[in-house]
Amino acid sequence: MNHVQDNQKKPHDWHRADVIAALHKRGWSVAALARAHKLGESTVRSALDKPYPKSERLIAEAIGVAPETIWPERFAERNFTPTLRSC
Repeated sequence: MNHVQDNQKKPHDWHRADVIAALHKRGWSVAALARAHKLGESTVRSALDKPYPKSERLIAEAIGVAPETIWPERFAERNFTPTLRSC
């Protein structure tokens, strides 16, 4: 059997403050990003707290990284495919 060792760290989603800071470093605010894409600010802001693929893509594009880089836990859950193993 293969076991994940306890000392191996799983990647974690960025903290919402880090996402906002990364946007600001690139000259964006959540409100400006929403206006640029003709969306409501709450639509874009929702991706900071819960899965919202369209807004995640917009934020990641503005920062210049893949959405999976910012939210690896969300993508792991979305792409999880259970497999059956015989014991």
